[in-house]
Amino acid sequence: MTALLASVRSHDEAFDAARAGADLIDLKEPNAGALGGLSIGDIARIVRELRARYPVKPISATIGDLPPEALDEIAARVIDVSDTGVDYVKVGVTPGPAARRCLEQLANLPAAVVPVLLCDGGMEGELVAHAASLGFVGVMFDTSTKDGSTLFDHVDSDSLARWLRLVRQQGAMCGLAGSLGLAQLEQIRALAPDVAGFRTALCVDGRRSRLDPQRVADWADALHSGSGGVRGTGSDVDSVVVGTLGV
Repeated sequence: MTALLASVRSHDEAFDAARAGADLIDLKEPNAGALGGLSIGDIARIVRELRARYPVKPISATIGDLPPEALDEIAARVIDVSDTGVDYVKVGVTPGPAARRCLEQLANLPAAVVPVLLCDGGMEGELVAHAASLGFVGVMFDTSTKDGSTLFDHVDSDSLARWLRLVRQQGAMCGLAGSLGLAQLEQIRALAPDVAGFRTALCVDGRRSRLDPQRVADWADALHSGSGGVRGTGSDVDSVVVGTLGV
């Protein structure tokens, strides 16, 4: 079963997503970028209040969009976010000269870091293998440019399948995100990642608008059972009924 990660920006969205069946609550601020971070105070408050109602539901939070060469700033932010009590700290990493060193530093921090490999324009297989070898609790594949293109526009399914196997072989969870929507549901189910992350597909009118609990419930049902209604997102106006899909 693929778990639904719902990216939320507020206390109200976090509780709406949890009640609607999201498996993992991911705290971030979409107005501040692909992996924009909430303030440390807001993260701590949401974590504290969500834990009181849902004590075993995993919570992740992003550190904000930082270049991989900003090693000191990244490390400080990771520790600050980790200290709020989240289960996982997500850090975006783009391919380039500083990527390997950034991953190595992240692997040595006293925090449960999940590197998010940003695949705009493709991804280096060697960088994926290096990330998988470093002992992270998980690795995700995502995009940084929210321009309507999806993860599958930048990386082919065969490469993703190979990389997901590689991450799993190292005992880590693997995840996909990147403007995923209804058109990608069959590909997601075929790849069967441990986690699939969504923001835009869960919102009323684009990733910066309000999260819709019904869309969360529909996506949870689609990912968990392979059937159920998933309402359209973005330019999709009408509800779309998704039939049973083969795994």
